[in-house]
Amino acid sequence: MGFEISRSTSLSAVQAWDRLTDWERHSAAIPLTSVTRWPGSATGVGSGFTGRTSLGPVGFDDPMEVTFWQPPEGDRPGVCRIVKHGRVVVGWAVLVVTPEGSGSTVTWREEADIRFGGALLRRPNAIVGKAVFSRLVDHLLSD
Repeated sequence: MGFEISRSTSLSAVQAWDRLTDWERHSAAIPLTSVTRWPGSATGVGSGFTGRTSLGPVGFDDPMEVTFWQPPEGDRPGVCRIVKHGRVVVGWAVLVVTPEGSGSTVTWREEADIRFGGALLRRPNAIVGKAVFSRLVDHLLSD
């Protein structure tokens, strides 16, 4: 069980894409989490970043790799697929930025699970994930 978020914005598709894929900017909107790009990792397929979620000394890393990268161009939507390779969180996310007139529509779809959490944690994880990522997308598009 995952979630999907969709937002319309007055930002152009390129502007929205640039904000959503500036991974380090995610740190400002995700509680207790700091996002860092992998060393030598630029953008595009094969690039990656890690979200470190912690409270004091207790925490976990959420390493993610970009497996598909197509920035928006003209009327063509931008699409980015991310795979989560963590010891705690596994799954994937797809970000789509579609040009709409002078603005754009952003869709964030994510399927992620707590490893070893099974069906018991699937629904609570989707509810919390949707709330956290709704806040993230709203924050990134509002600056």
